[in-house]
Parts: sequence; structure tokens; C-alpha cells
Amino acid sequence: MKVELHCHTRISDGSCTFEEVLELAEQEHVTCLAITNHDTTSGLSEMILRGTEKGIEVIPGIEISAYDYTRHRRVHILGYMVQPADEGIAELCQPLIERRHEGCRRAVNVLAANGYRITWEQVLEYAAGGTGVYKQHIMHALIDAGYTDSIYGGLYKTLFSRGSNGEAPGIAYMPMEYASAQDAVNTILQAGGVPVLAHPGQYDSYDIVPELVSYGLQGIERLHPLHGPEDEKRVTQLAEEHGLFMSGGSDFHGFYGEKEVRLGSKSPGMDTVAAIKASKRNLHNSGPDLIIR
Repeated sequence: MKVELHCHTRISDGSCTFEEVLELAEQEHVTCLAITNHDTTSGLSEMILRGTEKGIEVIPGIEISAYDYTRHRRVHILGYMVQPADEGIAELCQPLIERRHEGCRRAVNVLAANGYRITWEQVLEYAAGGTGVYKQHIMHALIDAGYTDSIYGGLYKTLFSRGSNGEAPGIAYMPMEYASAQDAVNTILQAGGVPVLAHPGQYDSYDIVPELVSYGLQGIERLHPLHGPEDEKRVTQLAEEHGLFMSGGSDFHGFYGEKEVRLGSKSPGMDTVAAIKASKRNLHNSGPDLIIR
């Protein structure tokens, strides 16, 4: 039996529907599955019911796109056991969804103006059924137009580069304003959830850990496809130092993933699920004083 605690569907930037994810979960013997779509809890109530019918426990989750404005780094915060359709999450995250969607629209217009044979209407088709357009949808259109054969490859790095060492950003790069890391943690807590730092190795977001702990962070993701042995060692040290439980997941996006992974391939085990549930009981049976406002 496997546990999958980091999974995306077509509702955000995954290529698979929830039904397709459920089929994969059955094939891979995943018995506990957290759905952690970016910046939305859309569809979670229905997913929990469908999972129950299949004998799979679905943990309602989210991954909030946040930022460390002190160190100028992206920080992703996972929230487990959140209340679906929580108003606080919608208030924080809906502007993120709208800004991302608009940024992608502008990116497509720039690409078209530079001779790339794609249209906004085509890109919208790839994002159908979701909350908005992501860069993966743009890249999918570029693949079908014959410009590349992969989502994350040389063309992606060229077009969407943020720029560094004096080099200009890629023509499709559109700056985005994210939620603060503190607001992300607080919003998850207020939604009855358990906040966990996602893949700190990916964005080098280790230095913010003590700060996040002061806000109410409960866990940190150790197992992840982009984490090597040094990342896992550093996560373990931080978890022990700050009393955090360690989580993990494949960060499954289907075809839209940064690398090919199998659902459940980074299973942290049922002990982690127990730690999440214990944290929820401890946090939310202790009154609102634990929530930093």
C-alpha cells in the first residue's frame, strides 16, 4: 500500500482528470491520496466521495503559490485537511489565479507577435475544466504546433526565463505577484488545515523555515522527485531542529510534470498521514490563539 501526498489534476496544472488519477491510484496500489491543486480547493468534496467509492482515502489539500519577500524566493505551502470551499482560501487565492491567467494571456500575445503560430483560443482548450491557464498549457500548444517535443526543455527555459546574471528575461516571462508565505500559512490554519513547506530544495526555501514555524508550520516535504540526498539530509535536520513532521509525494502532474514520475513513487507511509491528522487535532482543538493574525 502506498501514500501519495502531492498530486495535481486538470483543475490546476495537471494533465489528468481526477477520474484518471483515481485509476492510476488503483493501479499503483495507492490507498491514501492528497489532492493539492495550486491555489484552489475546487472539486474536493466530490473527490472525497468518489475516492470513498473506490476504497481510496482522499485528503483534501491545496498548494498555495507564495513568496518570501525578505529573501526574494518563491515558497510553496501545502495545506492538508483543509475545509473545501473555505472562504479565506478563496479570498487569498482567487487573485493569484486571475493574475496568473492574465499573465499567460499576455505571454501568448507576445509569442504570437513574435511569430509563434499559437492563439489564445487554442491555449484555452488545453486549460478547459480548470481554474485558468498555466505555462504548461502554453507549452502544450507549442508542442502541437511543432516547436518542441517537451513541456520543460530548452524552449521553455528560453521563453520563460526569469533572467539572471545580467541576462534579459525570456519574451514570455511575465512577473507575478504571489501571496506572502505568512499569509499562506495563516490562511491554511484558518481553513482548519495543516501547513507544510513543499519541496524546499526546488526553490532553496530552507532559510525561511524558522520564520514559518513561528507562524504555525507543522511539516516539511522531504521526499520529492527534485530532491537529492543532500536535500533529504537538510530537510531531516530542519525537521528535527524545529519539531516538524516530514512529508513526501511525487508532485504528480501527469504529462505536465517537470520529470516523469509514477503516482505513489515517493510514498512517505501511513505514519505521515497519522502525523497530519494528529497535527490537525492538536491545532484545531486548541482554539484560535495558535493562529497568527
